[in-house]
Amino acid sequence: MGNRAIAEIQFADYIFPAFDQIVNEAAKFRYRSGNQFNCGGLTIRSPYGAVGHGGHYHSQSPEAFFCHVPGLKVVIPRSPRQAKGLLLSCIRDPNPVLFFEPKWLYRLAVEEVPEHDYMLPLSEAEVIREGSDITLVGWGAQLSVLEQACDAAAKEGVSCELIDLKTLIPWDRETVEASVKKTGRLLVSHEAPVTGGFGAEISSSITERCFLRVCA
Repeated sequence: MGNRAIAEIQFADYIFPAFDQIVNEAAKFRYRSGNQFNCGGLTIRSPYGAVGHGGHYHSQSPEAFFCHVPGLKVVIPRSPRQAKGLLLSCIRDPNPVLFFEPKWLYRLAVEEVPEHDYMLPLSEAEVIREGSDITLVGWGAQLSVLEQACDAAAKEGVSCELIDLKTLIPWDRETVEASVKKTGRLLVSHEAPVTGGFGAEISSSITERCFLRVCA
């Protein structure tokens, strides 16, 4: 009908009953139709991640499940300003997008957000801090933890380059690769499960591309 569909799932922990529709229908709709149809710019918003309490149904980080699926985009902001710009980009993207909002940011993040309409590019990582000794990569609320780590490392004379991935699928390999080739070291940090977590994808890909440049 020409409108944009924006669905909200109260917590990402509750997204799994819709897994089949997202993975087998929305993600494949364009391919199945020979690029004649899409999902009308479907964007699914959902709070995700740990918040310090809430137990097993309010602390999950399921982003890696959806990163297996061609046809989906997965976007995670680190701050209120980023959330608005990235969300508007997701809504205007013709592909189905999962927009995971860190629960931690709802009550603790404070930032001036422009009132005007603005968009931030998807699939472009951002170098938040430039450094020369090690590359740190993360997304979402974990960026706050990594910024603290950068400050602590600086006191010890270690220069950290900090990168916010922002979009997990498709992710910006080129920016991370260029940074690792400069620093020779990579640390990926996320709050999702270690087994099958998206951090392993980054580590594997960068090791493959930068093997001779990574310091032992």
